[in-house]
Amino acid sequence: MSDRLKVFLLLLPALSVIVVLFFGGLLIGLMRSFNYMPVIGLTEPDFSAYVSVFTDREFYLSFMLTFYIAFVSTVISSILAIGAALLLRRQFVGRAIVNFLFQLNLTVPHLVGAIGILYLFSQSGSFARLAAEWGMIARPAEFPALVFDPYAIGIILQYVWKEVPFIGVIVLANMQSIGEDYESVARSLGANRWQSFRHVLLPLVFPGVLSASVMVFAFTFGAYEIPAILGANYPAALPVLAYRKYTDVDLAARPEAMAMAIIIALLSAVMIYFYVRYSRRRIRG
Repeated sequence: MSDRLKVFLLLLPALSVIVVLFFGGLLIGLMRSFNYMPVIGLTEPDFSAYVSVFTDREFYLSFMLTFYIAFVSTVISSILAIGAALLLRRQFVGRAIVNFLFQLNLTVPHLVGAIGILYLFSQSGSFARLAAEWGMIARPAEFPALVFDPYAIGIILQYVWKEVPFIGVIVLANMQSIGEDYESVARSLGANRWQSFRHVLLPLVFPGVLSASVMVFAFTFGAYEIPAILGANYPAALPVLAYRKYTDVDLAARPEAMAMAIIIALLSAVMIYFYVRYSRRRIRG
């Protein structure tokens, strides 16, 4: 038995679950998005749901908001994670404790973090009340709108708080496996700290940053619970808009919800493809 066949057989149980649950659900959603549901007598597929979605102005506003949230959250998280990994790779007193605290919120569910952001940063939250108590503002309602705001600041705060340790752990592991020999050689040839980081260390850890950031982008683009709790009512993120369509009392909106779900999956796949392609080109360069 060849090694490839052994690997395939070992992965077969997990692959079977992924194929049956993910692609099976995707296929059912695709059929319903075409108004094809033989159980209730719909046996003639059509594109009316997709026409309705692509002619709706709210869909485009939701897409731009969702892309903005995913892109900004991923970029900020990646930058902060690289900086945190650079600090944690050094030896200092209390490093183990700091490293533990840095990774602590990896175990905290996103939903719990969203509720924490809501209690801290809303205009009736702790920071607003403290600012009013200390005389910085006249009343809590004057606190800047960081939750339910059109710029999705609260959503981005939550994602950055949650994803920085995730990316940071991966980058830190890469840095520790690489060591400091390459940077030492660069420094001995006259490079300063920034040059050795920019031209030596960053290209070496960039594949790890790329892998983690792609996962973060895909998750934030398709996540529902955080935009539903912390986001504005209009425009809503795409997953929230799709859920509203699905739970609409008008059952005719169900195909539109399925169409949005399929579009979200396709947009995520396309954007990740171009993102990876561009990043790989940068790596080769």
